[in-house]
Amino acid sequence: MEIRHLEYFIEVARQKSFSKAAEEMHISQPSISKVIKDIENQFGVTLFYRSTKYVELTDAGGIILEQAVKIVSSFQNINVNLIGGSKLKSGKIRIGIPPITGLTTFARLFGPFRKAYPNIHLDLFEFGSKKIEIGILDGTLDVGIICIPPREKELYEMICSIQDPLRLVVYPGHPFAKCEVIDYASLINESFVLYSSDFSLNDVIIERCMQAGFRPKVIFETLQLELMTQLVADHFGIALLPSTVCQHLDCKALISIPMANPQVYLQLAMAWKKERYISHATEEWLQFVKTRMDFNNKEFDITQNQWFWDNATPS
Repeated sequence: MEIRHLEYFIEVARQKSFSKAAEEMHISQPSISKVIKDIENQFGVTLFYRSTKYVELTDAGGIILEQAVKIVSSFQNINVNLIGGSKLKSGKIRIGIPPITGLTTFARLFGPFRKAYPNIHLDLFEFGSKKIEIGILDGTLDVGIICIPPREKELYEMICSIQDPLRLVVYPGHPFAKCEVIDYASLINESFVLYSSDFSLNDVIIERCMQAGFRPKVIFETLQLELMTQLVADHFGIALLPSTVCQHLDCKALISIPMANPQVYLQLAMAWKKERYISHATEEWLQFVKTRMDFNNKEFDITQNQWFWDNATPS
């Protein structure tokens, strides 16, 4: 078995498709299929569940993937280590980003990083934060932007970014439109348009409503912000969105209103798996993020949002 065979296997796992992996690796699909079959024969296990629409890792495939990622990362960095590591400043980083990232501090880092490190290629993959967590843990992503807290927070190292309170979004003629502040209990009879259940913010909003004494009536879930806000503007339901997003809404079509305490916050972090080997390119990215984040600003202060961590009402 050669290193490139493991690279093919990792790419199939990431793409969940033989054809997409073959296209990305610039080889034919029969060739990549043969490589995967050879690996399966060598280990005597099945690596993927195959269907006409997608492929998915088996349990054995997941175990081999984690080791394959370590082997490939180590091999790719041999030359870097030999000449002094960071002097090379090249490589590739696979970063998972949720759809909401475009309006956060993290989004403003990609361009400057590319200018500072033109030989480091950033592969950006847009998923819901739950899928990003999976990608970080199984090695198909090097790092990712996730909502805090992740489901198994002890498995991650994190650099925290924004802490952004949610606001209620309604159409101008809604009964709440002229309110100065709204408490969650008042939303009991409303129809909710939420981010997809793939996004951790969905769980947080539902949990907060249940703390207020009701389970929200969710009539639509989506990963598309524009669709969400259009449905609210068309009187289809209400939405809860971070204040940063609300600043960009059309004030003629939508009104945003602060929520009463205890509030719910969108809090994002750049995360990677604890104790996993990190390539030099990824180390450069993480250091770049650390130096650019304003940790003296309360917007980025993780300690201010204890409810988000503990699911307990803050004092």
